[in-house]
Amino acid sequence: MTDLTREAASAFVAAAGLELDEVSGTKVVGHIDLSTDHHTPWGVVHGGVYTTAVESAASIGASTAVADRGEFAVGVHNGTDFLRARTEGRVDVVAVPVQQGRVQQLWSVVITATDTGKEVARGQVRLQNVPMPGSK
Repeated sequence: MTDLTREAASAFVAAAGLELDEVSGTKVVGHIDLSTDHHTPWGVVHGGVYTTAVESAASIGASTAVADRGEFAVGVHNGTDFLRARTEGRVDVVAVPVQQGRVQQLWSVVITATDTGKEVARGQVRLQNVPMPGSK
């Protein structure tokens, strides 16, 4: 089983701050506690934080969905829209599949401000299912 904890993540992914609360092949739920560590020089959260959360949540869910086949999923396209600027606070991340095929998957991810319930960002990730290194 792959270690999906933030502590096991690369420095880049860990810095984005995504904490996983629920993981399955059909849904990933997590959150990020936004702070000044995530800011642009203009004092708002960098869009790359949201893009990283979208890519990570979709990849984790899609990879979990095909793990029993000795595969994992790699993103081939990420389209993330930034809807509202934030400076701090918790955001919730929810990823669900739109389509799961033998070769590719499409996942939708919504990031919502916990305090207001308003969407902050949303994205879609198309992923390719590929063999785990050394499995085929």
